[in-house]
Amino acid sequence: MARPDKQAAVAEIVESFNESAGAVLTDYRGLTVKELQDLRRALGEDASYAVVKNTLTKIAAAEAGMAGFDELLVGPTAIAFINGDVVEAAKGLRDFAKAHPALIIKGGFLDGAALSASEVAKLADLESREVLLGKMAGAMLASLTNAAALFQAPLSQAARVAGALQAKAAEDPSILAGGAGTPAAAEDAPVDTAEETEVAPEAAEDAPAAEGETAEA
Repeated sequence: MARPDKQAAVAEIVESFNESAGAVLTDYRGLTVKELQDLRRALGEDASYAVVKNTLTKIAAAEAGMAGFDELLVGPTAIAFINGDVVEAAKGLRDFAKAHPALIIKGGFLDGAALSASEVAKLADLESREVLLGKMAGAMLASLTNAAALFQAPLSQAARVAGALQAKAAEDPSILAGGAGTPAAAEDAPVDTAEETEVAPEAAEDAPAAEGETAEA
């Protein structure tokens, strides 16, 4: 490959690294041309699958700031560059590899960090973004419903109190002026303040001493 062509190829791989949410490196030996086409279709429009040269990919990975790829770039290599849901693409590759054992997942990267083959497998076992968002939406809806139920009771109580105050104000407008309302009429029979029960001396003597008082010897 001529030098300008190599530079263009490296630049293309660098661009794919920079624009992708993640990537999965595979060994495609043993797959037919038709099976490779089927794999590209299985990955959908949010991912591209390209056969790359290891030497150029090492240069491109270094320029893109991707570390930990050298050990994966051995033997024939094709990379699935993922622009959409990384979990869904990992699931697609895993399922295709189960049906076509010739496809071997070497590893990959996510958010600039290298992933081993086992980590890609764990990624494929995660729930998809749509499922997680659905669960989050359901949890948020349940929280909002619970919050509405909590707020409803105090508000209804406040409405009843406001209604009672309004009815009282209609009977006694002085309440609106900050008054306590018309005092209730006094009972005809006055209270005899002189009739107070005296404490018997014996009871007073039996009462325990307050804390801090020292008993006389």
